[in-house]
Amino acid sequence: MARRRAPLYRSPEAAARPRARRTVETRHGRPVPAPGDKTELEEGALFTPRFDRNGLIAAIAVDATSGDVLMLAWMNAEALRLTLETGIVHYWSRSRGKLWRKGDDSGQQQKVVDIRTDCDQDAILVRVEVGGDGGACHTGRRSCFYRLVTATPSGARLRFT
Repeated sequence: MARRRAPLYRSPEAAARPRARRTVETRHGRPVPAPGDKTELEEGALFTPRFDRNGLIAAIAVDATSGDVLMLAWMNAEALRLTLETGIVHYWSRSRGKLWRKGDDSGQQQKVVDIRTDCDQDAILVRVEVGGDGGACHTGRRSCFYRLVTATPSGARLRFT
């Protein structure tokens, strides 16, 4: 059976009706409030992250000193909770299906400087102090974004930066 997806467009009448509020539970049973209406989501002071249907939210790590984008990873509610509680960034590994504290294996621990969310709270930006050798990528590079996509007559190509 196919999953029902939210419509891309909601009529003004449908948009005016309040949506049911729900919470996402972490493994430890601590609830994360569900998003409210559009105004509350965009202009309110309550952090209500919008996890996708797999229970994940995109997390972009940026070096707090240089502003360099280091990596894009995913967090579930537990990873986000642990990140907020400990000040050390935790992620959810989609490939391994488990929680992962950045730096446990590589030494490239990411200490939270601040966390920001986008306008509709479905992505977060984590400004970090990077430990270890200052890298973030599993390839040994400082950033996971080390290739530039360029258009050529024969199609898109990658160029190392």
